[in-house]
Amino acid sequence: MDKNKRLTVWLPVIIAVSIAVGIFVGNHYVSISQGPLRSYTSGNKINAILDIIDEQYVDTVNMTDLVENTIPKIFSELDPHSVYITAEDASAVNEELEGSFSGIGVSFNMQTDTILVISVISGGPAEKAGLMPFDRIITINDSVFSGKKKNQTEIMKTLRGAKDSKVKLGVRRGDSPDLLTFEVTRGDVPVNSVDVAYEAAEGIGYIKVSKFARNTYNEFITAIAQLKQKNCSSFIIDLRGNTGGYMDAAINMINEFMPEGRLIVYTEGKSFPRSDVYANGTGTCKDAPIVVLTDEISASASEIFAGAIQDNDRGLIIGRRTYGKGLVQTQIALNDGSEMRLTIARYYTPSGRCIQKKYEMGHTDDYEQDIYNRYMHGEFDSADSIKMDDSMKYLTAGGRVVYGGGGIMPDIFIPRDTTGVTSYYSNVVNSGVLYLYALEYSDNYREKLSSFNTWEELYDYLCHQPLLSNFVNFASSKGIKRRPTLINISGALIENQLQAYIVRNFFDEAGFYPIFLKDDVTLLRAIKVLQAGESLPTAELIKQANGNLQSQTGPAKRYGRSKERIFEDYITRAIG
Repeated sequence: MDKNKRLTVWLPVIIAVSIAVGIFVGNHYVSISQGPLRSYTSGNKINAILDIIDEQYVDTVNMTDLVENTIPKIFSELDPHSVYITAEDASAVNEELEGSFSGIGVSFNMQTDTILVISVISGGPAEKAGLMPFDRIITINDSVFSGKKKNQTEIMKTLRGAKDSKVKLGVRRGDSPDLLTFEVTRGDVPVNSVDVAYEAAEGIGYIKVSKFARNTYNEFITAIAQLKQKNCSSFIIDLRGNTGGYMDAAINMINEFMPEGRLIVYTEGKSFPRSDVYANGTGTCKDAPIVVLTDEISASASEIFAGAIQDNDRGLIIGRRTYGKGLVQTQIALNDGSEMRLTIARYYTPSGRCIQKKYEMGHTDDYEQDIYNRYMHGEFDSADSIKMDDSMKYLTAGGRVVYGGGGIMPDIFIPRDTTGVTSYYSNVVNSGVLYLYALEYSDNYREKLSSFNTWEELYDYLCHQPLLSNFVNFASSKGIKRRPTLINISGALIENQLQAYIVRNFFDEAGFYPIFLKDDVTLLRAIKVLQAGESLPTAELIKQANGNLQSQTGPAKRYGRSKERIFEDYITRAIG
């Protein structure tokens, strides 16, 4: 009896111990064959996977690099405009829109193997230290930079730095063999977004806005005031090549032209209820005639501006169909200094259209090919090549039909101007020879060229110089074969650009744009519209304008001015 009692008491204990030993042995062999099995029942799955890799992967893994390489892949599965920015790149990405950076305040070009100062920003650190245009920077902080081919990004990183930090420059000036030494204290260098403002025709002010940055509105208001002092009462706002920026800057600019109560734009997203923005009636140009110039590069905030003007029948849009970006991003800073720009909403023009072009999640390559596909389809040359979706018709305040789903279609379409474009012209532009000659000419004759008081005087002087023939010889020495017939066709175009680039080296953008744009067909059409008092759109006016387009511009051609003609000046010189 006692024996049975003892068995009854100990049997459960024996069974429990046996099970525990079995589990221990089983887990031991599993760990040998498969590694430890762990269950992550809480937390983020991605974090769990990274933890497992960090703890159990066969080799040592740099987890920081793994994470940095993985995050962009996550963003690539979203829309084309959501993006991750590394801590290393965040500062450079933001500088363009912040309105200033810390540097020495010069624009420069890498001429052969030497840094050539093209201009010194007025009031900037370099000017205060004594640097002058056409100085050659030989050493930076006692390290030799001359004789080494370096790209502009590398040079900018060296010249820029923390505010109040110092950089030592060894400079060769003119023909002097001696090296001059300057210690420059870095400071805030402004980044302008209103490139130029001038009177394009009697009473008509032209304003070129290259981006919508934090200081754009203040620059814009200043430009408007200056033009009004010159008795300009109507305005051309050039947004060609403007890829956008801060939406608030565009809204503030639009407000200057809108009567009180007009809808400017509204945004809406899954987590962001509809938010409407209306004009407050404080604008200084509410009654001023206005024309807006656009092209296929005009995007985002540029399209907000153009869409508000068009949908309110406030003025005419002239040029080509815009890019088609109707997504709103918010910028979120992360703890390590990196950032993400996440799409949180769509913006809509006053008529209710979203002008975002079609895209598929995770197919950014196809999306980025859209501009090229438009070009191949002939959309830059003919309005008839552009097919709008009838299911996305909207009406302006005055009842005109406009379309959503793919950019702002201009009221008056202007194809690319191909006048003077030949293979010879393309060669000298794409090779950089045209710009290089203008730079060397400016350097060689700087004493004479800097003696003129106004850009108009310098331009008049250059018009009487044999620039074209000398340039052809120069280009030939650089391997560009003479093509007399093609040179004859392209001569006026080449000469115009040479004059514009040379003048800019002494009078900056204020002298560059009036020369560069003197034969611009889109600008000339805008001037004609304003002079005729036809800036307010009517259905008949638009029909007549587009109907007469072919006879005024001639047959469209498959080739055209390369992007370099418009943007080469921004590519070939940088600011440090």
